[in-house]
Amino acid sequence: MDVGGNGGGLIVNNKQRAMLPNKSRGEFVRNQRKDSEGFSESPDLEFEYADTDKWSAELSVSDKKWTELDVSQHRAHAMRLLDGLEVITREKRLKVARAILYMAQGTFAECSSEAEVQHWMRYNIFLLLDVGTFTALVELLNMEVDNSAACSSAVRKPAISLADSTDLRVLLNIMYLMVETIQQEDTADSPEWRATRETFKTELGSPLYNNEPISVMLFGMVTKFCSGHAPHFPMKKVLLLLWKSILFTLGGFEQLQNIKVRKREQLCLPPLPEDSIRVIRSMRAASPPASASDLIEQQQKRARREHKSLTKQDNLDAFNEKDPYKSDDPREDEDDNDDNDNSMEVEPFPMERDEVMPPPIPHPPSERVNFPKGLPWAPKVREKDIEHFLESSRSKFIGYTLGNDTDTVVGLPRPIHESIRTLKQHKYISIAEIQIAKEDEFQKTPLSGGEEDVEMCSTELLYQGILPSLPQYMIALLKILLAAAPTSKAKTDSINILADVLPEEMPTTVLQSMKLGVDVNRHKEVIVKAISAILLLLLKHFKLNHVYQFEYMAQHLVFANCIPLILKFFNQNIMSYITAKNSISVLDFPYCVVHELPELTAESLEAGDINQFCWRNLFSCINLLRILNKLTKWKHSRTMMLVVFKSAPILKRALKVKQAMMQLYVLKLLKVQTKYLGRQWRKSNMKTMSAIYQKVRHRLNDDWAYGNADLDARPWDFQAEECALRANIERFNSRRYDNNQSNPDFLPVDNCLQSVLGQRVDLPEDFQMNYDLWLEREVFSKPISWEELLQ
Repeated sequence: MDVGGNGGGLIVNNKQRAMLPNKSRGEFVRNQRKDSEGFSESPDLEFEYADTDKWSAELSVSDKKWTELDVSQHRAHAMRLLDGLEVITREKRLKVARAILYMAQGTFAECSSEAEVQHWMRYNIFLLLDVGTFTALVELLNMEVDNSAACSSAVRKPAISLADSTDLRVLLNIMYLMVETIQQEDTADSPEWRATRETFKTELGSPLYNNEPISVMLFGMVTKFCSGHAPHFPMKKVLLLLWKSILFTLGGFEQLQNIKVRKREQLCLPPLPEDSIRVIRSMRAASPPASASDLIEQQQKRARREHKSLTKQDNLDAFNEKDPYKSDDPREDEDDNDDNDNSMEVEPFPMERDEVMPPPIPHPPSERVNFPKGLPWAPKVREKDIEHFLESSRSKFIGYTLGNDTDTVVGLPRPIHESIRTLKQHKYISIAEIQIAKEDEFQKTPLSGGEEDVEMCSTELLYQGILPSLPQYMIALLKILLAAAPTSKAKTDSINILADVLPEEMPTTVLQSMKLGVDVNRHKEVIVKAISAILLLLLKHFKLNHVYQFEYMAQHLVFANCIPLILKFFNQNIMSYITAKNSISVLDFPYCVVHELPELTAESLEAGDINQFCWRNLFSCINLLRILNKLTKWKHSRTMMLVVFKSAPILKRALKVKQAMMQLYVLKLLKVQTKYLGRQWRKSNMKTMSAIYQKVRHRLNDDWAYGNADLDARPWDFQAEECALRANIERFNSRRYDNNQSNPDFLPVDNCLQSVLGQRVDLPEDFQMNYDLWLEREVFSKPISWEELLQ
């Protein structure tokens, strides 16, 4: 990049790039590089390139390349750009923002390799953060969000395109690049950069930007978009920035595990029986797809069995060759292929299926967990389960009960003693149980319970920020998720999530249409990925911070029909979704700006990339399954929703994806509803039952596989269960966060006669006018028993 004359020209190039779809930008930039190389042969043309020399003159920067300047010159240029963001003229501000975006993208025109681009990206972004660029960008973003003229213009437009969100997209691009780059730790980072990262992380999660965390402002943009007041907002970029901001400030799954371990230590609870992340990584998917030789051998065995059954007709009654676990009704096999339970054994996949899923990804030896031959998970038992077991044992053998007493075993047989000892050996006390017990204590003794010590961590600050409008935020996210789901049909009343992907002029050739089609599909997939990650991160962090924060969010997701929405998402050809190839790798940044781009053809677009599966789609599916598990775990009313919506065949189809983590969460969802699916379903799905036993954690006295009646699963209590939970949540939120509505029964009372009589009371005018009548009616005409009053 020539920071002087050529730098101005690059600013115009970036302006033109922002008007193109994402996937077309790389090709456009490469073409611009070719053009500039052609112009370089004629110095006169180089100096007269566009009208941008005036902008370079305003910056008064040397004509050296960016990579040739020293640190002080880099900083001086960044400060000049930051000053340029404060100009009144909108067009000039946009030019400066484009120049900053080019810096954040690593001044790629001067780089010859992807590694070099990434090096300069990291250097430039830390430089921009150091001079205060991010705060200025947040202020500009606030201005654009509050720009009523742009919102009114977008609402009146019949069709919204990329051109309507140019300014917003430039700002969001820079902010996303800064958050995503800074959160990535590198061993080569200097101590100054590490300190800068921690400071930025703290500021991003604190209410420093407009007295609220940056995530709350982005949530506000989401609801404003869904309400129809700002249809031009680039929702994909907003959601991506929201996801990365939450991920950076609250922490990912590794940090969640560390927080969980630390909190258990603080509460004096036993350590976790295992590291769930490492256990899941070490698990293997159930039965890989059958190879061609396996298919031939299976067919030969089947043919031999059929031949044998024909030659021994006399023995048909005694030895029936029919599969005893297969349904008797042939119509079930026609309507639903899931009942034959091939999904968890060697499946007759077509031969090209071998190309669909990759072989298992090898992990470093340190990441593997060497288990003895047995189950991967240590069993867990709740205190409540021990109480139920003891109560039933006492009622059966003695005929009396002792309530919550789990220690007295007088009169019970010795095998029951051993059972209780085993249950207590595997008893697991969760952080949520401790939090619920403490909250009950606060509610019972509001005066003597003392002040609650609330740790003002990033999660707590975020919850306080989104609490007033959390229901609206959840509804907005689910609306966008519904619009982005591949199973959704276009409706006139649905929101338009394609405003930041459709160009002003629609494509006129087949190749342009195919590229736009890939862009649109990728656009939807990225939105699903971002929303699923946002919801899962919030649920997990809120549950660790306080269980009632988690329950508040989860209940509003359930009320907004999140459970049927996720099931609708999975009610598709999930293998096709996992293996979708809606990306053009040669146009990905930074590959597209440092390599010669091949000519794109319809054939190359149809072929897609070389990856055997789509990482983001598999990531989204696992996230949605984990969200479904979070919403339904230990909630019988919600588990029955899975049964009512006939989720079992939908989830069974998802087992065809040979990925251990995805299969685990599918099996968990099947396990919780197995007892309600009926005996015939269990007989027809014995392989799935076996897989649940092998892969899902056991609760020692959980009769999930037998369908016995559960005391907590009475259907008439389902509504009461949700109502009781909601009452507990409201009491928690009112006690901790509502300072204006204190219970009048708990307010201090003034018992001093002089101070009470000395208080000035403002009486209404009508009372003062009729004071004599009031005295006559309320005082003089009523007899007063002074003896009783004095007593």
